[in-house]
Amino acid sequence: MPRNWEEHYTVAGNLDFVPAPLLVEVAGMLSPGRALDLACGAGRNALYLASLGWDVVAVDSSSSAIRILRERAAKEQLLIRAYTSDLETDAFPIEPAGFDLICDFFYLQRDLFSHIRAGVRPGSLFVAEIHLRDANSHRFVLEAGELRAEFSDWKILHYSEAARPGNGRPTAQIVARRA
Repeated sequence: MPRNWEEHYTVAGNLDFVPAPLLVEVAGMLSPGRALDLACGAGRNALYLASLGWDVVAVDSSSSAIRILRERAAKEQLLIRAYTSDLETDAFPIEPAGFDLICDFFYLQRDLFSHIRAGVRPGSLFVAEIHLRDANSHRFVLEAGELRAEFSDWKILHYSEAARPGNGRPTAQIVARRA
């Protein structure tokens, strides 16, 4: 795991613009609305959602990542409101009931869950895939069952805990609808 995200986004070859498969599957079943991509990196998911007609807000702590996202969005003529902000400082408030979809791929900040829950409009979705604890774990990993428990009072449309194809690291995936 890179310790310096600015460096990660400036090294050639580190960029992946393929959207998360779970997001592709879910977004294909929804009418576009307003979406929030948390810890968006260079914007693979934000760009995908915008290409489908979603009104996208994207946030990441890396100014290099946000610069790349803005450049790609301009090149592809996509409107994305992209912000550089450290989610851990509460500098980027998640608007209560402001989003039809909030996605979080491979970013864990436990105290953000309550803000995510409040930010999803009733009847709308939270989609995430986050690493689970394994032998090579760092502190930003979920415990088994933790993500399901966090959203246990929502309608869970999909949940799995399994090794991720390609690298074998275990992840938890969730698609949950707010009542």
